[in-house]
Amino acid sequence: MTSPEQTHRVKDLDTLKALGHPLRIKLYRALYVAGTATASQLADQVDEAVSLVSYHLRKLARHGVIEEVAGRSGDARERWWQPVMTSITTTDEDFRDAPDRAAVHTAVSRVYARQRGELYESYLDMKAVWGDDWRDSAFAAETLLPLRPEELRSLRDELAEVVLGYRRRAEAARDAGDTEGRENVAVQTYGFPFRA
Repeated sequence: MTSPEQTHRVKDLDTLKALGHPLRIKLYRALYVAGTATASQLADQVDEAVSLVSYHLRKLARHGVIEEVAGRSGDARERWWQPVMTSITTTDEDFRDAPDRAAVHTAVSRVYARQRGELYESYLDMKAVWGDDWRDSAFAAETLLPLRPEELRSLRDELAEVVLGYRRRAEAARDAGDTEGRENVAVQTYGFPFRA
C-alpha cells in the first residue's frame, strides 16, 4: 500500500460526507492535476461560480483534504490551494459499526463510482482526438478470478505498489523537467466479490 504520508484513510463520518459531494470530488481531482490553483481557475474547469467553488474549497480545507499554499496568496480574494495527500481512501470496515454510517459510506462510494465511470465515458467520447500512441496504450479489462479474501487483499496491495511506483517515477520525471509527451492518466481498479 502507499505510505501514510501519501494516503489519507478517511475514518470519520463528517469528512466522508464532505468528500461525498460531487462538486468537491471534481474540485479535488482538478486541484490534484493542477498541483496548485485558485478558486477562479478551478471554477473555469468545473464550470461553476467562483463563490460556490470557494465555499467548497473551504469545506475541503476544513477537513484537511486541501490547504492554502503558504506565501502564495496575495489577498483573501485570490487564495492558492493545494492537495494535502496524493490519495484518499475509505474502507468498509471503518463504517460498518452502525447502519447510518454504513449507509453514508455506500452512498459516497456510489458517487465516486459514478464519477469514475463518467470520466472513462468522457475518454470514450473524445478518444478520436488522442493520437494513436495514446489510444493503443489505453485499456479497459475485466478479469474474473476465484479468490479467497486474503488473496484479494494481496492483489489489492500489489496493484497499489505497482501504481505507486509509476506515480513516483512520473513525479520525479516531472520534477526534473521531463514533461514532453506526458498527459494525466486515470487508473481505476476494482476488486470485489460477486455471484453469477
